[in-house]
This record gives sequence, C-alpha cells and structure tokens, in this order.
Amino acid sequence: AQGATPPAIPTVTFTAGLLSGLTEAIMIVTPAEVCKIRMQSQYHSLIDPSQKPQMNAKYKNVAQTAMLIVKEEGIGALYKGVVPTMLRQGCNQAVNFTAYNWSKKRVLAWKKQQMEEKHGGAGSVGNDVQLDHWQSLLLGGLSGGMGPLVNNPLDVVKTRMQKQVIHPGKEPKYKSLLQSCMVIAKEEGTPALWKGITPRLMRIMPGQAITFMTYEAVSARMESFGWFDYE
Repeated sequence: AQGATPPAIPTVTFTAGLLSGLTEAIMIVTPAEVCKIRMQSQYHSLIDPSQKPQMNAKYKNVAQTAMLIVKEEGIGALYKGVVPTMLRQGCNQAVNFTAYNWSKKRVLAWKKQQMEEKHGGAGSVGNDVQLDHWQSLLLGGLSGGMGPLVNNPLDVVKTRMQKQVIHPGKEPKYKSLLQSCMVIAKEEGTPALWKGITPRLMRIMPGQAITFMTYEAVSARMESFGWFDYE
C-alpha cells in the first residue's frame, strides 16, 4: 500500500531533486531554452502578427535553429547561460520535491490522527493512509511555486544571456551570473530581476499540481494491483 513506504529523509529528497535538476539542465534544458528564446525573440513584439509569415525568419524550427547557432557561434553557444540554468533547475527540483514530501508527511500524519480518534484511539488505523486527490493537487501546486519565487533572478539572467548574439571581437553585455544581476539591477532596478514571475507561477504551479496529483493517483492504483510488492 502507498502508506507502507516510509517517507524519504528530507536531505535525501533535497539532494535527489537537486541532482535531477542539474542533470536535466545540462542534457536537455539549456540547449532547448537557447533555441526557444532565439525563435521567440526574432520578431519584434509590435509587428502585426499577420505580417510574420511573410517575413524571412532566420530561425524556423528547433533543429534548424540549433544547427545555425552551432554554425555561426560554435557549439558552446547552445550552452549559454548553463550556470544560471543549472542553478534554476536544481533549485526548482530540490525545493519542489522537499516541500512536497515534507507537506505530504504532515498531512498524512494529521489524517491518520483524525482517523484514529474516530475509530478508537491510537493503533486502530494501519499505515494505509493516502492523500485525497485535491490534497495532492494543492500540495503539488504550492510546492511548485516555491522554487520560482526564490530563483526568478536566475531565470531572468539566463534568458538575457541566451538571447544575446555574441559577435567575434565584440564584448557581450551579459558575461556572468553575478555581473548580469548587477547590470540589470543598475539599469532597470532590482525589481527587474523578478520580471515575469506571474506568468512563471501561472505555468509552473498548475503543472506541478497536476503532475503530483497524477503521480499519486497512478502510484496508488498500480500498488493496489500488486505490481510493486516490495515484501
């Protein structure tokens, strides 16, 4: 049963989430983000949408964009902003999984206590206590929002570094994580480091809520079928 598996130690959960975030940042997220940002930023925001298909777009699809970036700027250009991306993804996953598992442990303990009081005292209820769907949905959404609130400056710096095109012999505006933060804060004010936090939360929180609710529901159903009997 789902409740039979002891909860992971917070340090283990944090480390596992951190390493998973760092891995995805290096292997997938950074090159994909570079291509995505180049494709999105090639049009001016005030251009009439009806005119865009008529324009000769430099970046047409992900594969073509990646090959063009490598051809013009070298393969290292696909890893622009890799440090802030690693920090962002690592922080997101570490905080997300740690907060969710900590919250889940507390809610399950509370539910078990309520059930024991209702059915005859301590020991009257076994370990087969599960989250309701709405509870895993709520906990997943809340835990998913904690990472972006903390690391949004990393996301802003990452986007600025990945968007800029570096020409030979010309010094880039954004050179490193710390230098980029200082430049943005000086030119635009410290609040600029939290630009885009609202749409990030609107995207990440519902996504994490659905992810954890689905994970809990599918895990419980598979365990009820005896597909993962650890005894």
